[in-house]
This record gives sequence, structure tokens and C-alpha cells, in this order.
Amino acid sequence: MARIRVGLLPTSSFMVGTLPVPKYKDAEKTQFATDFETGAKLMTITLFFMEEDRAEALKITVPETGLPNDLKPGLPVMPVELFATPWARIFNGQLSDGIAYRADRLALATQAPAADAA
Repeated sequence: MARIRVGLLPTSSFMVGTLPVPKYKDAEKTQFATDFETGAKLMTITLFFMEEDRAEALKITVPETGLPNDLKPGLPVMPVELFATPWARIFNGQLSDGIAYRADRLALATQAPAADAA
């Protein structure tokens, strides 16, 4: 599966939309999804992505260890090492497809170094 680094404009900004929730391996929600390298529990967070004259909500997976303390809706953040992975599957005879987003960590916007945010 192709992992594509997401390039952001210097004017790009992100804002927390919802608090992070655990990501699960299974539909029954009995096993937490974990990072292959570190074993950290994975969390999903909705961020509002704003760039030039558009905005959209993105669900991004982040290791629990990569989340700053005191996250709350409306807080400006910047995903660090953001990647997109296109996916597709057939479920009940119907094609589903989309893009999964993954970041190494979220930095508070005032702490996000420009080089790390690309």
C-alpha cells in the first residue's frame, strides 16, 4: 500500500474538532489497534483542516504517546509527519474507498516547527 507524505502550505492550519478516541483492530471493539514499531495505542481524532479558501474535517490516526495534554475542541494544532494512504475494499458487493491519514504526533500550533509540519 502506498504511503504518501502530505505536503502543507505555510498558510495551512488545523484545529481540534473532537477529542481523540481509541482505534480498534476489530469491529467488535475488543482489541485496541497499536503502532507496529512502538506498541503505543492508536487514537483517532477529527481535525478541521483549513487552507486558503477551503476547510474540511479529517480523521487522523495518531499514537496516544503523540498527543499533547489538554487537547480540547478549537485548539490549534499541527500534525507532524502526516501521511495519506489510499484504500479500497469490497464489502457486501459494494466498493468502498477513501484515504486514511496518519501522523506521528500532534504539536500545539505555537510549538510546531515549520520543517516538521511538512
